Amino acid sequence: MAESTSTPLPAARREPSGSRAARRLRRTGAVPGVVYGGGEAPVSFSVDARELRHALADAGAVLDLQLDGGKGTPVVLKELIRHPVSGETTHIDLLRVRLDVAIQAQVLLELIGTEEAAGVKLGGILEQPIRELTVEALPTAIPDAITHDITEMEIGDTLTLAAIAAPAGTTIIGDPETLIATISAPRIQALEGDEIETETQRVGEERGGGAEASDGEDADSGPEAAGAGSAADAG
Repeated sequence: MAESTSTPLPAARREPSGSRAARRLRRTGAVPGVVYGGGEAPVSFSVDARELRHALADAGAVLDLQLDGGKGTPVVLKELIRHPVSGETTHIDLLRVRLDVAIQAQVLLELIGTEEAAGVKLGGILEQPIRELTVEALPTAIPDAITHDITEMEIGDTLTLAAIAAPAGTTIIGDPETLIATISAPRIQALEGDEIETETQRVGEERGGGAEASDGEDADSGPEAAGAGSAADAG
């Protein structure tokens, strides 16, 4: 669960600039960002990459953005862009919020007991099409993640949004019938015992029959057949 206090995030105002200036900024160990919302104009800023990593690791949902050493502003993460190879943060967008007004946010859904699930142990395939949930709560009550135990799920069982328990102070938004996860039977079933033997025998017979037919055709069209035809013509 997110903590009731905000994590400080010192940052410096910067002039909006293009991608070239942003690359120069990143080479200095800083990350460009923009803060939106709250009835105010967007403000571009830069934040030390190390400070940002620590703040995101320690924070719940709320950060306390402190521009140029001034009074902090409560914000939540709007979007974070990472480098596709290194995984380093290349840009961050923040959203101003009021701590006494509920907001909606995306929260990670973590299924636990995936390897111990009854259906998985029997060879079933776990599929999880939904990995994030939308929740509504006060900014300080937004959880870092929502967990659900699927240990008891069997092959053929499905998990819907209705079965996910909302943490205290939060409401999960969405259709209760939304499919979250399922355990399906293995798609490829190996042939067993007599089935393998029967299949092998059938293939062998087909190959043998083909060879006999081929041999017969060769015999009819061979040199002896040609000779017999010539003798008949001569007679």
